[in-house]
Amino acid sequence: MSTKKVIIGIIIAIVLIAVIVALVFYMQTNNQKKAEQALNNFVSLINEKNYDAMYENTASMNMSKEDFVTRNKNIYEGIDAENITISISDIGKTTDGYKISYRQQMNTSAGDVEFYNSADIVKENKEYKLKWTSRIIFPQLEDTDKVRVEKVTAKRGTIFDRNDVPLAKDGQIASVGIVPGKLGENKEGSVNKISELTGVSVEYINEELNKSYVNDDTFVPVKKISDSNTELKDQLLQIPGVLINKEAGREYSLGEEAGHLVGYVQTINADELEQNAGKGYTTTSLIGKSGLESAYEDTLRGIDGTRIYITDSEGNEKVEIAKQDKKDGQDIKLTIDSNLQQAVYNQMKNDKGLFVIMEPQTGELLALVSTPTFNSNDFVVGITTEKWNELNNNEARPLLNKFTQKYCPGSTFKPVTGAVGLTLGKVDPNEDLGYSGTSWQKDSSWGNYHVTTLTGYNEPKNLANAIMYSDNIYFAQTALKIGAKDYASGLDKLGFNEQIEFPLSLAKSQYARDNGTQIEGETKLADTGYGQGDVLVNPIHMASIYSAFANDGNMIKPHIEYDESKNGEYLKENAITQEAANIIKDDLIQVVESGTATDMKMDGITIAGKTGTAELKTSSEDTQSGTLGWFNCFTTDRAQGNMLIVSMVENVQDNTEGGSHYLIQKIRNILSM
Repeated sequence: MSTKKVIIGIIIAIVLIAVIVALVFYMQTNNQKKAEQALNNFVSLINEKNYDAMYENTASMNMSKEDFVTRNKNIYEGIDAENITISISDIGKTTDGYKISYRQQMNTSAGDVEFYNSADIVKENKEYKLKWTSRIIFPQLEDTDKVRVEKVTAKRGTIFDRNDVPLAKDGQIASVGIVPGKLGENKEGSVNKISELTGVSVEYINEELNKSYVNDDTFVPVKKISDSNTELKDQLLQIPGVLINKEAGREYSLGEEAGHLVGYVQTINADELEQNAGKGYTTTSLIGKSGLESAYEDTLRGIDGTRIYITDSEGNEKVEIAKQDKKDGQDIKLTIDSNLQQAVYNQMKNDKGLFVIMEPQTGELLALVSTPTFNSNDFVVGITTEKWNELNNNEARPLLNKFTQKYCPGSTFKPVTGAVGLTLGKVDPNEDLGYSGTSWQKDSSWGNYHVTTLTGYNEPKNLANAIMYSDNIYFAQTALKIGAKDYASGLDKLGFNEQIEFPLSLAKSQYARDNGTQIEGETKLADTGYGQGDVLVNPIHMASIYSAFANDGNMIKPHIEYDESKNGEYLKENAITQEAANIIKDDLIQVVESGTATDMKMDGITIAGKTGTAELKTSSEDTQSGTLGWFNCFTTDRAQGNMLIVSMVENVQDNTEGGSHYLIQKIRNILSM
């Protein structure tokens, strides 16, 4: 054989060897990637809680699918495992596959857990699958071991009023249940009576009674009720077979009286759990759903103490996996006076409306009431479908919190227009505008549109008389004199189109559509001057604006958390001039002394106030939208402490007393406390 042929043969052999080596390397690398992917896919399925698919992706083992699913589900969901991730650190070839070493991390009800583990990946039916044992869950866990979760319930913070009266606290609720063997001969009649009293359907009660675990002496819970509802408890206990146990629950001492203000807690739902991932919530956690319970959730919530550990088949503890000490929630003290809150609610409980009561010099909110309302305790004990539909579908909208919304202020806005004009130097309080009658338009360019006012008077058409007689024409003319640009600027200085810092989200006050900054057209500007047009004001913001009349032009900052360091803090300093504030205050006093609100006069108290009726009609032909009645006032020398009150009642068009005067009697009752 020639040397040349030998060399060619050697080259071919080398090439073949290289190709074989490359092919083997490729196959090994590809198989290794498949093994890694098998492990990663399995972890993804754990996160998805897809236990059936997990079983299908494991190699053959001596465990039924049912047992596999039960064990994995009970452990992973029992410890609230979330966000499980792995980082592969090493992979080695075995006789039938690969052994992969990795670091695992996950969130649990006892905090974050991290450990090192390994998994065998084997090839079965041409696919790489995980060789599963209980050690995959935790490396110390044998198939005969159990994972235990021990919990210590944390206390949720209490919400107190200004006098340390608890408005929301951890306490007890009553669990109404049935012991089937004691229902007596007339079981059907007893179940019907229980259904009637609790609002729980007969079908649901029978379904619970017929469950497989139920024996004659089993306590079958059917409804939770307030522990303080002694009348209902007494009625239920007269029925054979009914038993009432006590369990931990949230108690609301005022119930309906402070439903919108305090709100309520309920068990967290899936969306909320996802939104609050990483904060220590579990599927059984309570969370504030509305009102201050929601606004102060991060402060009030307690974090339960949790310990996760492994026991052997004899129940002996082997190892602790994770531990988190309980952390009680913090208490909140409010500026609210619960006695005043109750009194205001009792005045308004049969109406649709609102009350905001604030101390005008400190900004402390003393009462916030929106009616109709709901009872916070109903949600805690588990609101029935019928009750929820009754609330949710009610045309009176009892779930709507009115003191967080914004409304047309009507004539209560006239002092604001006057104050803006005085501050800008566009209004001379003594000037007589000289018109007469109860209808006016600027000129013929307004077509058929006229500004009308309810009461004609023969006295000078100046600021004091215009406020006293609630003269729409005067304030329409005043808005035109100020001009749209300057008027908007003056209102901006009062906080319009701004989000007021407050625990509950308050609607932004506006003077133009969609919170715009331009008042469109002369007639809209004229209407805005007397509180119509596109102007909408939040009631708590209105209270702050009126406080400027009592505070030399400074708008007090409303606050609800009891903190004396916040007393006297201004929302807007020098919002109007001191002179403007004092002129308006004196004029508002005259409204009560000799103007449209003389029925508000009370012996020994100086009261400044303004009536208002806001028309909600969309056109001159609109007779369906109704009207709002307003009365805003503040005391200047009340011995028990001054109050600033913003009040509103809906649908006063058919009220013979007029909305403002209907409210005045309620305010008199409150100030007489």
